[in-house]
Amino acid sequence: MTDAQNASSVLASPAVVRVAEALRAAGVDTQIVELPGAARTARLAAEFLGCEVAQIANSLVFRGANTNRPILVMSSGARRVDTEKLARIAGEPMAKADAEFVRTATGFAIGGVAPVGHTGAMRAYVERSLSAFGVIWAAAGHPNTVFRLTYPDLVRITGGAEIDAAAAPVSP
Repeated sequence: MTDAQNASSVLASPAVVRVAEALRAAGVDTQIVELPGAARTARLAAEFLGCEVAQIANSLVFRGANTNRPILVMSSGARRVDTEKLARIAGEPMAKADAEFVRTATGFAIGGVAPVGHTGAMRAYVERSLSAFGVIWAAAGHPNTVFRLTYPDLVRITGGAEIDAAAAPVSP
């Protein structure tokens, strides 16, 4: 398979198409970008894009310990989510969301979870530390794909409540 065929197969994958359709439906005028390799970490994605790690909007899925419901948190790649703060905000303790739980809840594999286009409903939150940037990048349904958007658009398309749940910055 040539690089061009591989590229088109990634962009044509059902998960990426689902994200593109959700973005169009939400009125977000952006292009899904295929990275030259898997960007399973915010640091790798930032290196590929030539931006700060903090501009990468990680889509993190947590599991409510009492309800077993998925909770999406859009967080800066330079910060971890303080799960105790998140538990207070969500009104229940947080439990680990393993790869199977994430795929079942979102329709995406870990590393490619997008902020939109999920196959199931979930509560969403957007960490305010992302608001410091005019441009942010989020996964687009596959570990090799991202798209560019603004913080206000991220809040709008996720329907997420803005929260302060960031822990101390991640060291380089």
